[in-house]
Amino acid sequence: YLSHKIYKGKPKLEGLPATYVENEDEADTLEIELYDKVANLKVTLIYTAFRDYDVITRSVRFENMGKEDIKLLRALSMNVDFNDDKFDMLQLSGAWARERHVIRRSLTPGVQSIESTRGASSHQQNPFIALLRKDADEWHGDVYGFSLVYSGNFLAQVEVDQYKMARVSMGINPFHFSWLLKPGETFQTPEVVMVYSDSGLNKMSNTYHKLYRNRLMRSKFKDKERPILINNWEATYFDFTEEKLKELAKEAKDLGIELFVLDDGWFGKRNSDNSSLGDWFVNKEKIPSGLDGLQKGINSLGLKFGLWMEPEMVSPDSDLYREHPNWCIHVPNRPRSESRNQLVLDLSRKDVQDYIIKVVSDILESANISYVKWDMNRNMTEIGSALLPPERQRETAHRYILGLYRILEEITTRFLMFLFESCAGGGGRFDPGRLYYMPQTWTSDNTDAVERLKIQYGTSIVYPLISMGSHVSAVPNHQVHRITPLKTRLDVAISGNFGFELDLTKLSEEEKDLAKKYVKKYKEIRKLIQFGDFYRLLSPFEGNETAWMFINEEKTEFVAFYFKVLATPNDTIKRIYLKALNPDYKYALQDTGEVYGGDELMYAGIAIPQLEGDFQSVMMHFKKEA
Repeated sequence: YLSHKIYKGKPKLEGLPATYVENEDEADTLEIELYDKVANLKVTLIYTAFRDYDVITRSVRFENMGKEDIKLLRALSMNVDFNDDKFDMLQLSGAWARERHVIRRSLTPGVQSIESTRGASSHQQNPFIALLRKDADEWHGDVYGFSLVYSGNFLAQVEVDQYKMARVSMGINPFHFSWLLKPGETFQTPEVVMVYSDSGLNKMSNTYHKLYRNRLMRSKFKDKERPILINNWEATYFDFTEEKLKELAKEAKDLGIELFVLDDGWFGKRNSDNSSLGDWFVNKEKIPSGLDGLQKGINSLGLKFGLWMEPEMVSPDSDLYREHPNWCIHVPNRPRSESRNQLVLDLSRKDVQDYIIKVVSDILESANISYVKWDMNRNMTEIGSALLPPERQRETAHRYILGLYRILEEITTRFLMFLFESCAGGGGRFDPGRLYYMPQTWTSDNTDAVERLKIQYGTSIVYPLISMGSHVSAVPNHQVHRITPLKTRLDVAISGNFGFELDLTKLSEEEKDLAKKYVKKYKEIRKLIQFGDFYRLLSPFEGNETAWMFINEEKTEFVAFYFKVLATPNDTIKRIYLKALNPDYKYALQDTGEVYGGDELMYAGIAIPQLEGDFQSVMMHFKKEA
């Protein structure tokens, strides 16, 4: 121990995203300085307690106080010790197209951990864990949440020792990591956001939702309603013409959609995923009038225009790669493994960072663009940098993330009025680090309504619903080939940032009428969905049914959703029990005018109409009677 100090406010973390305060009275910070006399290393533990949230953040700063180099081999952000092991551990795990499934397991002696070594937070594991008392559920019991504000390799672990005490640790993954600290240099770790709830998972989730929307997202859009969009990807893939895009946009306008997004295939010679990443110039064969001409045509319909980009990647078949073959992550004299026919640009290099900042800026200034979908479709292999010396090669993965954050800081600051959406082969980098720069994320490449129940339910454990992109797609679904009713697809998709990703010209008139009705309804309840409190009622991981609800702060309006996956013969009448209502209010069901007491809806529940067939859903919109 060397010293400590307590002060108002919260410090910024150099080069890293982090939660923040808008005035010093919102938080108190404690810094504890420790000193290793042998290594001449000062370690500062940084704790911030928020006034308005049940939250403490923790990070660590290392400083070389001596005259010799120090190599850090392990630099986690936090440890928390508990006096016993009577907990379950909850994690959000999965894979591409089935991200963030909820897994709960008992602690056992030894180490239980989740991690990513892929250079990204990953589809497979999310940088979050929670410890729950054995009796804790969505509404009751003690829950401790740990969420790492970082987008790269991470480790989260719980160790139960011989005395049955539990220690939680989290931070940058020590695997293939080291950092050379020269005399006088410092190293700052990412922060962990720790949340406590005495009333189960829903309360923990609501704390994360409010904190991350209000004090992590910095975008001008954090408090603005997000537009309803049409994305052309599953409608056309790479096979489109300018006329086809305008035809799709016209149908979108007729339905009341507000934003048209042009996805992959508009640049270079990009007619498949075999080439052209890095060649960010317009393919005039597909779009003769260029982005500016296309955008003007889209804008003339009354739609805003958005664009997909994948700036972190390069195709071996590209002008960029032929000119700069050493700009990708690689190990000398080793094969360069391709995934989706692409390689990863070395963002640890400042010249590569500067190139990306310039080409992205040039594109965004070339037309009246209002939205950017920033994608990243492969993880790192053969991790090395042509510019780093041998003793610093294990810094590459972390330097990549720092380089990415510098790029995002420059771009999102320069283009303040743009709405940015993060994507990584779907939800492969859905983490707090990205939300700091981009206020929404494409939740998953899987747009099947049934699969999305689990994906969106699991994602909501930590992340606010306003951060989740959720689209209606065609049937049979392109990922699992399931056929689900359009109404069910709409009910799932409007439970987030609503959009469409299918060829609208192929819908029947009846389907268009239903879609138009839902677009109108979403505009009516959009503020409720995007800014209301979200509560999980029935879990898709525990049975055939799912239910959730959104309610405003005043508790005067709410909307509840019920989903049933498979039909059941001779079934009983189902009831769902709503939560967080004012027991003294009377609420009118908007579709029928029926009136219920708040206490009645919470304690007696509401009956679900008999549903016929598989994959059915119900939406119920209530308002307080005047």
